[in-house]
Amino acid sequence: MSSSHPGSPSATATSSSSASSFSSKAHSCIQALSSILSTVPSSVSSSSSLLHDPTVSSQISTLLRDPDSGSGDNNLCRWLYDTFHSPDPELKLVVLRFVPIVAGIYLSRIALRKSLAGFEAILLALYAHETTARDGQPISVNVPDLTQPSIYHEAKSSVKTQATELNLAVISPTLEPHGTMRSSRRARIVGVALELYYSKISQMPVSSKLEFCEFCDIWATGIQNKPSSSSSSKQKTILLPWELLQPSLRILGHCLLGAHKSKKLYEAASIATKSLYERSLHDIDAKAILATSSLLRLEKMALDPKLNVDHTEIDMSLAL
Repeated sequence: MSSSHPGSPSATATSSSSASSFSSKAHSCIQALSSILSTVPSSVSSSSSLLHDPTVSSQISTLLRDPDSGSGDNNLCRWLYDTFHSPDPELKLVVLRFVPIVAGIYLSRIALRKSLAGFEAILLALYAHETTARDGQPISVNVPDLTQPSIYHEAKSSVKTQATELNLAVISPTLEPHGTMRSSRRARIVGVALELYYSKISQMPVSSKLEFCEFCDIWATGIQNKPSSSSSSKQKTILLPWELLQPSLRILGHCLLGAHKSKKLYEAASIATKSLYERSLHDIDAKAILATSSLLRLEKMALDPKLNVDHTEIDMSLAL
């Protein structure tokens, strides 16, 4: 029985072979994209440069925003779909970079009853990827047991119950396989695509996050500013169930509180969060009101350190 170690010749050869394969895949994707875009800079020669090149991103964003985009025979949608199925993880990031626009435009155009099979194919591919990756398990986190005096205390055994012992909060329930997009599944499928985007958000360029903030504001208000114009158009507001709102707020939380140091992104996220808060008040959605107001509170605390009080600390001046 043979095995290879990280530093062994066989492991090195395997790593080199994988790198060569990924490079070849990236080159093929760039070539295919060059037949769709008007120009691809010569500096774009790898997955990483494809992800971060502003010229390429701008052209793709413009094409995705085209009124006729999103159909089943759309070449760009087909390219995004095929690229996401590449074994190169960095090429998958390239597709995720455009999730805000794909999801944003898709949800905004649902009421128009146009063919959006191209957008749906991309979103379903992301959903299928997550369904396989999670392997029937929900995403959950441990939370403090609120029946205890504090996180430093243990509850007495006499008051422990099964409910208090299982301190798990389910962030995203178990996924069921879906091969088609139906109205009853739409929010869940798009929400999972946003969850996947959030899981890689630290690797996303700021421009992608700005696009997400833009569409969050549009979803909440129904008002879309027209490019190269001071005017705006009113659209029908979309439904914002928890499956869609929760991952959106997690992304906005990163944009508001993350270490990106982009003032423009912070301001866009702040506007989007306030719009979602006002929308939740309008809809009288208690869960959404609590979530959006909490995020606004965290934003305020981040701006004013005096509000960021650790109540577990002991004030020694009071103990003297």
